[in-house]
Amino acid sequence: MAKDPVCGMKVDEKSARYTSVVNGEVYYFCSDGCRRDFQKDPSKYVHHHAGRT
Repeated sequence: MAKDPVCGMKVDEKSARYTSVVNGEVYYFCSDGCRRDFQKDPSKYVHHHAGRT
C-alpha cells in the first residue's frame, strides 16, 4: 500500500485512480483533490532522502 503524500491515507497502488509522476517516481492519491493540491506544489510534499530509490 502506498501513502497519499497530501493527506496520509493509505492507497492501493493497483486500484488507485489518481496518480502523479515526479522525477520518475509515481505518487498515489485517495482523491483528485489531493492530487491537484500535490500538483500545485510537489516540493511541499516530496522529501527526497539520501539513499532513497
